[in-house]
Amino acid sequence: MTRLTFHWFLPTNGGDGRQVVGGGHGVQATDAARGATVGYLGQVARSAEQLGFEAALTPTGAWCEDAWVSTAMLAPVTERLKFLVAFRPGLTSPFLAAQMAGTYQNLSGGRLLLNVVTGGESREQRMFGDFLDKEQRYARCDEFLSIVTALWRGETVTYRGEHLQVEDAVLTQRPDPRPEIYFGGSSEAAGRVAARHADVYLTWGEPPEQVREKVEWVRKLAADAGREGQVRFGIRLHTIARDTSEAAWAEADRLLAGISDEAIERVQAGLKQSESVGQARMLELNRGTKDSLEIHPNLWAGVGLVRGGAGTAMVGSYAEIADLIEQYAAVGIDEFVLSGYPHLEESYWFGEGVLPELARRGLWSHPAPVAGTASVPFGASRAAH
Repeated sequence: MTRLTFHWFLPTNGGDGRQVVGGGHGVQATDAARGATVGYLGQVARSAEQLGFEAALTPTGAWCEDAWVSTAMLAPVTERLKFLVAFRPGLTSPFLAAQMAGTYQNLSGGRLLLNVVTGGESREQRMFGDFLDKEQRYARCDEFLSIVTALWRGETVTYRGEHLQVEDAVLTQRPDPRPEIYFGGSSEAAGRVAARHADVYLTWGEPPEQVREKVEWVRKLAADAGREGQVRFGIRLHTIARDTSEAAWAEADRLLAGISDEAIERVQAGLKQSESVGQARMLELNRGTKDSLEIHPNLWAGVGLVRGGAGTAMVGSYAEIADLIEQYAAVGIDEFVLSGYPHLEESYWFGEGVLPELARRGLWSHPAPVAGTASVPFGASRAAH
């Protein structure tokens, strides 16, 4: 089995706290106890780096801070951590986006990954001045990525598509290395774009058998597009890891108790307006009720009651969560993009509990291990006297 990779999350979507911070997919973020400041986000980023996470996902949309600017401000307070920057193609010209990515990559020392988010909510897109419908947005995204990746390869690009045009475009400062493209989506249009352009296809945390179906779906599409074996697979989940299963489920119960019926009704009404197929699948898992939320052993759908997008969490002891991760790995998942409430503390529960368990199983190793300190032979000295 291949070595697994783990990423964390930067809560620029209104901040962080000891309750579920809702929002996303056209729903405004709820108030959080900890603001999304450079100081606090820097704490989260440095902790993720120290614990062995590879990168930190930073969201995009009207409900959060801008991901490019936020992560550029955090790069100087970290050393190794990469930033998985979510951005929406079409809101920026392809040449400018290619140039921005090149600048970011070269000035950060190769620490940029790109999460391409086409945009699932027409009403939110219109806030940004984008009036295309969903199918048109995916068609434009395909054109966008074709131009950007050609520029990154050093080609001189003249392109006249249905949505985008460039003429004699050449990128002077190419990114080194080329940023990898992470891409998600459950619609047929999303699958076609992922098959053509994604380095990593991301899915939200559905039960393993449903994830297997999506992996096989994208693998076939990629093979049909001439990219067999060129797409890796990742999953976006929350996590509640504790020393014991009882302690983990007690924490899930505490989070659930902090979610009011009124909040569920309001947020669910907003999320049901989403055009995202993936969001509809998340809503099917929680059904808008606090009942029967363990949808697979140690997989809990409570977060999705009030949060758009990723709505499930792995809940359990370190060994139980490691077991669930192995189930996902068995169906083709190589990368895990995780988060938890609060993000600072939960990074330590997972990083100091689950990651060592996975290391013992030979499934993970720290990307930048710290050398052990040399022992001082005080014991031998005492024995001689």
